Amino acid sequence: MNIAVAGTGYVGLSIAVLLSQHHSVTAVDIVREKVELINSGKSPIVDKEIEEYLKSGNLNLKATLDGEEAYSKADFVVVAAPTNYDPDKNYFDTTVLESVIKQVLSVNPDAIIIIKSTVPVGYTKSVREMLNCDNILFSPEFLREGHALYDNLYPSRIIVGVPHGDERLMKAAKTFAGMLSECAIKENIDVLYPDLTEAEAIKLFANTYLALRVAYFNELDTYAETKGLDTKSIIEGVCLDPRIGNHYNNPSFGYGGYCLPKDTKQLRANYNDVPQNLIGAIVDANTTRKDFIADQIISKKPSIVGIYRLTMKANSDNFRQSSIQGVMKRIKAKGIEVVIYEPTMKEDSFYNSRVIRDIDEFKKLSDIVIANRYNEEIADILDRVYTRDLYFRD
Repeated sequence: MNIAVAGTGYVGLSIAVLLSQHHSVTAVDIVREKVELINSGKSPIVDKEIEEYLKSGNLNLKATLDGEEAYSKADFVVVAAPTNYDPDKNYFDTTVLESVIKQVLSVNPDAIIIIKSTVPVGYTKSVREMLNCDNILFSPEFLREGHALYDNLYPSRIIVGVPHGDERLMKAAKTFAGMLSECAIKENIDVLYPDLTEAEAIKLFANTYLALRVAYFNELDTYAETKGLDTKSIIEGVCLDPRIGNHYNNPSFGYGGYCLPKDTKQLRANYNDVPQNLIGAIVDANTTRKDFIADQIISKKPSIVGIYRLTMKANSDNFRQSSIQGVMKRIKAKGIEVVIYEPTMKEDSFYNSRVIRDIDEFKKLSDIVIANRYNEEIADILDRVYTRDLYFRD
């Protein structure tokens, strides 16, 4: 099969690497530096498995800036374009996604287009009508930043949304799901073929539930810290209940990253004509948590607060919507100086705060160091570290 993948972020690049084990894959991006890195066997993102697979040279994969050429030869086009949440429209911005689809249709109207970008519930049906194209399917991804290829090699499930009753597209959906399965290491993978809109809902409801877990244990921690209780002791007692489980229960400064903040807001927007209390509360809880964390720091009256890493988790270079940024902005709003230790940044400042790349200088300057996730680099100054990371894991 000839496959084109539009976008080389976590979703697009992991899919491109996965499928290029057994198929001819062309990854398309608009950033020349990323294209050149991929073609030289290097990953433009931090992901252990992607880095290893690209380095091996055993992939039928090339990257290009020329989308038209890549799409014109493709049997399947996987679209993994960004759909950032637009707070003014209160909806995902799907303009880049639509631009890619239009380009595909202009050069290869017979290609099967698989949307991998996260979209509002009902979007795929509407874009099929808007662009008068019946060849568009939706397949949600369930990946972790820094472990995207691993999660494609060992997927929890494969879901391809397809219009029910359309035998031609069901055949295409099964072909695509089969390619994902054959390229995975895990065997006996659950595969579902819900309707297009149901597949979109699965993605948003799954991520919102994960955000709910984060918010729940963060609010448990807020209560315990306020009342002088041992958070870890409470969590361990609660999570021994097998119905609750001992996972996704490590407190933090709030849920962040590329997916959870925008997906929860989008699902809330999809509820505009449906009664709800819980979905909106999940979004609001994240704001409240950042307020609480910032207030805890401010109450200590530091002169200089050090931010240890902007990234959301270990083994990641992505700090989009990281919760620690929200805490940082609240502290700065009180006139407290903030310095940042973030070795992955090329810039010397971030939101008018100095970026420091020398860990010793950073420690020396900071009265208090706040860390969303602990690292041994700051083990020697634990008496000055504020973190809610109780288990020293993501």
